[in-house]
Amino acid sequence: MIATHLPLSTSFLKPGLRLAIGLSGGADSVALTRALAARADELGIVLHAAHLHHGLRGAAADADRQFASDLAQSLGLIFHSAQVDTASEAEEHKESIEEAARRLRYTWFRQLMAHGHVDAVATAHTLDDQAETVLGKFLRGAWTEGLSGIHPIVVFPEGRILRPLLAATRPQIEAYLHELGQGWREDASNSDPAYTRNRLRHQLLPELEQWNPQIRKHLSNMAELSRDEEAWWQSELARLAPQLILTGRPVRGGGRASANEDALALDIVRVSALPPALQRRLLRHAAATLGVSLSFDATETLRLLATQGRAGQQLALPGPLTVERTPRELRLSRNQPKIHSSEAPAACPLPVPGEATAFGLRFQATATAPVSPAIIRNWKPGDRVTLRYSSGPRKVKEVLERLKVTGTDREHWPVVEWQGLIVWMQGAELQPIQELTISAQKE
Repeated sequence: MIATHLPLSTSFLKPGLRLAIGLSGGADSVALTRALAARADELGIVLHAAHLHHGLRGAAADADRQFASDLAQSLGLIFHSAQVDTASEAEEHKESIEEAARRLRYTWFRQLMAHGHVDAVATAHTLDDQAETVLGKFLRGAWTEGLSGIHPIVVFPEGRILRPLLAATRPQIEAYLHELGQGWREDASNSDPAYTRNRLRHQLLPELEQWNPQIRKHLSNMAELSRDEEAWWQSELARLAPQLILTGRPVRGGGRASANEDALALDIVRVSALPPALQRRLLRHAAATLGVSLSFDATETLRLLATQGRAGQQLALPGPLTVERTPRELRLSRNQPKIHSSEAPAACPLPVPGEATAFGLRFQATATAPVSPAIIRNWKPGDRVTLRYSSGPRKVKEVLERLKVTGTDREHWPVVEWQGLIVWMQGAELQPIQELTISAQKE
C-alpha cells in the first residue's frame, strides 16, 4: 500500500521485462528501487540494480557502492557494478567532470543492454529534475525541442532508457522513504553552487516559487506540451520537406541538375504562402540538412529574405551558410571557406546521439533523448563560449589567446555548435549542458 503514495509510471513496463535501475544511492534512485521492487511481481518484471562508481569522492563513493550493493541484496535484486576513472576521461576528452560522468554512465547502461544482461534501464529523474532542465534550457534560449526536457522514454539501438518517476516531486520522494524507514546517501556535490544545476535548484527556482508556487509543475507541463508538439512537427516536416526542398539547380528545358550535398533550394512562392511557424521549421530543417544550425535571429533573417527579399540579394549566415535570392528560389549552400590559401575543414553535422569525424577527430554526442543535430565547424570571429565557473561568456578569440594557440592551429580550431550555442571547444572546459554531452578523440 505504501508504494501507492509515490507517483510511478508503469505503462511501459511489460511482463517479462528485465529492467535495471540506475541505483546511485541517492534518495530518488533508492525510492525508485523500493517502489519497483514492491510491485515487481504484480508487473511481472525482473529487476536488476546497476551502480557505476565514477572514481570520484574517494571513500564516500566507496560507501555509496556498498550501500547500493546492500540494498540490492536485501531486495533480492541482481546487482551490476563497474568503476571508471571520470577525471582521466574528462581530461582526455576535454570535457567537464559532469559531462564525462554522464557520458560514461550512459555508455555503461548501453553496454549492459548490448551484452544481454537487461532489456532496459530505468533512471530516477523526477518532476523537479524536469523543471530544472526546462528552466535551464529556457534561459539559454532553446527552441521547442529543447523545452521538451527529459523524455520519459529514450530509445537506443541497444535498448531503452525509462524514466518512471517524472511525475514525482522531491518532497514526495522523501516522504515515501521516511514512511518506509529507508535511508539514502547524500552527495555533497549536489549543494555546490559552482554547478549551474545546483544554482537553479537552490537559488533560482525557490525565488520563482515566491511568485508562483506551482512553477515546477508548470515547467513540467511545458515539457510535455513541447514533446507532443515537437513529435507532430517532425512528422509534418517528414511529409512536407520532400515537396518543398529542391536539390540541385534548375536547367533549361525543365528539371534540375544532379543533387549537390552542399546546396539546396526552396520555392519562394510556396514558402511565402506558408504560416510563419512552418516557414521557420522548414528553413531550419533545410539548413540542418546542410549541417548548419540556425539561431532564432539567423532564422528570421532567412525567413524575411525568402518572403520579402528581392532577386539578386545575397547574405552570409553563421555555419557558414551562403544564401541567394533568385526570382523563383531561395538557394542555400554550405561554404567551405579558405584561410591563407588552404581550405579550412568544412562544417559537419553531428547526430545527437551519434558520431562524426572532422578536423582529424572522432566526435561522439550523447543525449537524454534524440534531438536536433549539432554542427562541428571552425571557430569564427564573434563566437563566444561560457567557460566552466566563469561569470559570463567570453570570446573564443580571447580563450585561444589564453591557451596560447597560434598560427594555422588557431585558424583551424574546432568548435561544436548546438541550437545556436557553442557547447564544445577543443582544449577548453565549457559550462556543462545537462541533456547533451560532446566528446572527441584523435582518429
